[in-house]
Amino acid sequence: MAKAWFITGSSRGFGFEWADTALERGDHVVATARDVTMLTSLVERYGDAVLPVRLDVTDRVAVHAAVRQAHARFGSLDIVVNNAGYGHFGMVEELDEAELRAQMETNFFGAVWVTQAVLPLMRLQRSGRILQVTSEGGVRAFPGIGAYHASKWALEGLSESLAQEVTAFGIHITNVEPGPYATDWLARGAQHSEPHPEYAEAHAAAAQEFEVGDPRATRDAILRIVDAEKPPLRIFLGKSFTDVAGLYQERLNTWRQWQPVSLAAFG
Repeated sequence: MAKAWFITGSSRGFGFEWADTALERGDHVVATARDVTMLTSLVERYGDAVLPVRLDVTDRVAVHAAVRQAHARFGSLDIVVNNAGYGHFGMVEELDEAELRAQMETNFFGAVWVTQAVLPLMRLQRSGRILQVTSEGGVRAFPGIGAYHASKWALEGLSESLAQEVTAFGIHITNVEPGPYATDWLARGAQHSEPHPEYAEAHAAAAQEFEVGDPRATRDAILRIVDAEKPPLRIFLGKSFTDVAGLYQERLNTWRQWQPVSLAAFG
């Protein structure tokens, strides 16, 4: 049977690729974007199998309306992908309140609003998959994008709690953690704070280049995740494992080194 997907941020990058591969195999997709004209090619190729919906995920009322529209169209919501988001660049001291709140509103609260809107439907179905597109930056951090990391770490924590809360309803949660990919993330979606001169060297050091993956290469991986009987709570996309494993070993070593102090603090 065809599955019904709800994908935010479908106009380009991962969202577009995953919508296309789901439709290509015969599933139905509710593809949301701020600019639905960028979804025209999907509609032309797949017709009624795709429902384009204009959506700003920071608008909680609009999110619930979009989910109702999606359910009315396809009768179920089997796979929900919280992909909408952007990166804000700025040292922590450089961030103003509006910039930080905007980053959290889209990357964190937007995903929460979609998740809350679909959960009642999935509970009734006693099934469902929710994919939270966090990032390698949801489990590690680099200088210069603290606001972005804050939004992704917050979503990771919330989703780990959520996974334990909804397992009895047959709902599975997966934090999808991509490394660097050629998704136009920097060129089209990024925002920047006003740089402070004292951080000139730090900015120069942070402006390193990374090997980037091809987002089209993730298409099969995402299908394998959603089709798995027991999908993972977390999965990297790309080459992140070795570097992150080293960082986690450092954390374990530090906790172990300071364990006597920790235990003494217990009383």
